[in-house]
Amino acid sequence: MLILVSYDVATSTEGGTKRLRKVAKICQNYGQRVQNSVFECIVDSTQYEVMKNELTTVINSEVDSLRFYRLGKNYKSKVKHIGAKPSIDIEGTLIF
Repeated sequence: MLILVSYDVATSTEGGTKRLRKVAKICQNYGQRVQNSVFECIVDSTQYEVMKNELTTVINSEVDSLRFYRLGKNYKSKVKHIGAKPSIDIEGTLIF
């Protein structure tokens, strides 16, 4: 299933910059960055729960926020891209 993860980490608070880096690193382990604080992640339900738990242990819920959008398995008809950055097939072959 496709999960869209967005976050806002308060970098003006103590440890904010470190939390921001940790949140981004966790998200990179599960998906592809599509905007500065937005990731598209193809995961199964177990991976989703693990990712969610990892992220919630890092953030400070008093000042930071996380949003998870479950777009499901038929997400291709739900996602439209317009603009400068090309859309990436996150299930496609990666070439390095």
